[in-house]
Amino acid sequence: MKVLITGSSQGIGKATAELFLQKKHVVIGIDRQKASIDSPSYTHYQLDIRQYNCLPEIPGVHILINNAGTQNEDDIDINLKALMHITERYGVQPDIRSILNIGSASAHTGSEFPAYCASKGGVMAYTKNVAMRVAVFGATCNSLDPGGVLTPLNSCVMEDPALWAQIMDETPLKRWATPEEIAQWAYFLTVVNTFATGQSIVVDGGESIKHNFIWKDA
Repeated sequence: MKVLITGSSQGIGKATAELFLQKKHVVIGIDRQKASIDSPSYTHYQLDIRQYNCLPEIPGVHILINNAGTQNEDDIDINLKALMHITERYGVQPDIRSILNIGSASAHTGSEFPAYCASKGGVMAYTKNVAMRVAVFGATCNSLDPGGVLTPLNSCVMEDPALWAQIMDETPLKRWATPEEIAQWAYFLTVVNTFATGQSIVVDGGESIKHNFIWKDA
């Protein structure tokens, strides 16, 4: 199948693109960074997804994975508005089989930068809207909402021992996900899954269910 992935040069996007290539799919990547994947089945477009007039013609996309995103940098424009534009252009069309939006557990908890939470909350609502509209094509649309992931975007806290210890205290599994683990979920939700749609799947190692119950010892 023809798979379009935004933000494909590093982190979750790169791991997802590599997994689809391993599974013998044709992959097109869009990223403002240079290509980091070398494969005859991979085509790369280096541009900012907000450059609407520069977006390439890519007909017949079967799977769209909206992964490109940022944190505390024009979050609404990149994480939500550009995602919507990409989806309307490449996703809402008769050849589509699955759309996956990479959201965030913060859309459910609100525990991050205000604009970031708002942008990802918007993605969650937009996912349901798109699911209704692509159902006529027999397609699904879901969001995959990770918690902490070991990506360059999070290096500022990953490399701070004190902050990292605090973060691990809030994570029941005492670790963050690897990009490859999130990629497996992306593959499942777009290829294996053919019926669940309009859903927002939280994959955060249990962080969002963590609660600190404090009580007096007997």
